[in-house]
Amino acid sequence: MHVVATAGHVDHGKSALVTALTGLQPDRLEEEQRRGLSIELGYAWTTLPGAGEVAFVDVPGHERFISTTLAGLGPVPAVLLVVAADDPWMPQAAEHLAALDALGVTHGVLAVTRADLADPAPARERALAELATTSLRGAPAVTVSVRTGEGVAELREALTTMLAGLPRPPAHEPVRLWVDRSFSMPGAGTVVTGTLPAGRLRPGDGLSSSRGGHRVRAVQSLGRPVEEVEGPARVALNVSGRVDRGEALVSPGAWHHTEVLDVRLGEVRLGTGEPPQRPLLHFGSTVLSVHHRPLGPGLARLTAERPLPLRVGDRALLRDPGTRRLWAVTVLDPAPPPLQRRGAARLRADALSGAHGEADAAAEVTRRGVVAAELLTRIGVPVDPPPPGVVAAGGWLVSAERAAAAARTAVEVVTEHAAAAPLEPALTLAALAERLGLPTAELAAAVVAEPLRVEAGRVRPAGADDVPADVRAAVAALRERLDGAPFAAPAADELPALGLTPKVQGAAVRAGLLLCPAPGVVLLAGTDALAAEQLAELPQPFTVSEARGHLGTSRRVVLPLLAHLDRTGRTRRLPDDRRRLTGS
Repeated sequence: MHVVATAGHVDHGKSALVTALTGLQPDRLEEEQRRGLSIELGYAWTTLPGAGEVAFVDVPGHERFISTTLAGLGPVPAVLLVVAADDPWMPQAAEHLAALDALGVTHGVLAVTRADLADPAPARERALAELATTSLRGAPAVTVSVRTGEGVAELREALTTMLAGLPRPPAHEPVRLWVDRSFSMPGAGTVVTGTLPAGRLRPGDGLSSSRGGHRVRAVQSLGRPVEEVEGPARVALNVSGRVDRGEALVSPGAWHHTEVLDVRLGEVRLGTGEPPQRPLLHFGSTVLSVHHRPLGPGLARLTAERPLPLRVGDRALLRDPGTRRLWAVTVLDPAPPPLQRRGAARLRADALSGAHGEADAAAEVTRRGVVAAELLTRIGVPVDPPPPGVVAAGGWLVSAERAAAAARTAVEVVTEHAAAAPLEPALTLAALAERLGLPTAELAAAVVAEPLRVEAGRVRPAGADDVPADVRAAVAALRERLDGAPFAAPAADELPALGLTPKVQGAAVRAGLLLCPAPGVVLLAGTDALAAEQLAELPQPFTVSEARGHLGTSRRVVLPLLAHLDRTGRTRRLPDDRRRLTGS
């Protein structure tokens, strides 16, 4: 299906032309039909040979209904611009054309109506001259008279040719449907309509809005129920819950909702000057007041009244409600950093100077330094696979520059920690990540490079002796003290004289040099294996007293040593408090 919007000054024959093309009356309100004036968006459809199904969105031409007009033009990729042969170039035609140009609409047809009432050549030439400076330059022009039927067939041919040049959006795109009409039907509940630019909808699909989750109960397109519709298309949805006009229904989790966005502004249209501080932002079918903060030439930060689902490259309109002035808006960053320090706006403008709304993953990662891959995906920047030079780990991306800086800082941090606390454990990856300002331990591991190494989740200098000299000296003193009596652990008050302070004990245990089965009980590493070997000489099972005597030690030592052997699976404690070696 194709979707085409009408545009043009009031009473220039837009609705009559749509009726001539489709056989349907787009004006659905009694007042519209009585006054011959479109007030709300109208809809009609037909089938054009060579183009297939075509839905028309008929917009009001009166200046009082400009917000409704922009709601109809916003999501539509092609336009039928209508001017009357018996009128001069009119203000609303100029305003509609300025809006279409600002939105970047490049596909359209010019229809010069009422050719039976006046020579259409002057109106045609003036309109083509106006189009020549906009995104619609080169659009074909057709002279038409609805009353006589002149040119209607030629208009259908021109539309068919124009529509054949429209790009087809991918069906797998996430849904974003701007609601341009919402009402309640008895027995059905909420029904909404809108233009689906891309993606696919089916009954049973889940969608979300600012109000929460919704379930699609039924789908209609071109007045009939369908089991599936693929954008671009005009759709009507029966959904659960309340949804108001101007809201967006989106695929859950696929869009970033934001109140703050950095944008590039086009030149002012229909006037001069800069945007006011509180202009209106027209996006899709929504219109809301925003705060405008200039960042630099052609760059601004907009803060909206409520969150909107936006992506990099989205096009919108900024309008001065006190005049007819318009500005094109291109979204550069829908997830910008806060501006907190003096001069932050100027620095932000410098960072965005080369951005024009393209989805460039390498540029986004470079600009942000560190960013979640999921966020980039939700703002429309694909990151699978990650761009060259970017470090990716744990769902995060780090620019090459930021990764190199983090690697240098990591060396300083780890070296300082080892020098300041030689008896403490090496820094964990989580602790290092915090010191480096990185969000995850996986990311810290990804940026660590020589001369550092990662072992068991801790970061150490490569090639460094993990055991300080005073620890080795204390272990050597203990080895000399236990020579010939490996199970005769020194008393707690002897340990300081041997250099075995609690910190030294901890460092030696971590280095695999000591065994401490209980506080104050310090043995050489491997003593537990030696004990199991010697206890195998006893008749099985054996008592604590038999073990103590055979090992030549005290109950202070043998009880925690036997408990350690139980924990490590070398011995098994029986109900009568005796033990036997496992496997015996």
